[in-house]
Amino acid sequence: MILLDTDVLLDIALDRHPHVGASGALVDQIERGGRGAFVAWHTLSNLYTLIRPARGEAETRQFLAELTEVVTVAPTDSDSFRYAATLPMPDLEDAMQVAAARACGASVIATRNLKDFRASPIPAQTPADLLRH
Repeated sequence: MILLDTDVLLDIALDRHPHVGASGALVDQIERGGRGAFVAWHTLSNLYTLIRPARGEAETRQFLAELTEVVTVAPTDSDSFRYAATLPMPDLEDAMQVAAARACGASVIATRNLKDFRASPIPAQTPADLLRH
C-alpha cells in the first residue's frame, strides 16, 4: 500500500512539469488496480486550498471527488495526531502524512520531498522510483 503525499497530487492537478509525468503514471497505475493507495484526510483540504485559485471552485471539487474514487482516505484519529506530534520530523504536516500512512498500513509514502521524510519510520520514495520497482 502507498500513501500519496500532497505534492504528488499537486503535480497532477496543476500540471507541474516535469513532475506530472511520473506522478500521473503512478496514479494511473493505482487506478488500473496495480496498487492500493491512500491519502491523508488533511491532504484533501490542502489540495482544495492550493488548487482552487488555479482551477476554480467547481473543477477543484470535481478533481477531489474523482480522486477519492481512486484512492481511500486513511482512517486517522486523535491518536494518529498525537503520534505525529512525537515524530522527530522538521514539518508537522509531513509527520501527519506518516501518521496517516501508519494508520492505513502503507509500506511507503510517495513524495518528491524526500529530505523532509528522512526521519520517517515509513520509507518515502519518489513516484519515478516507485514506478521503476
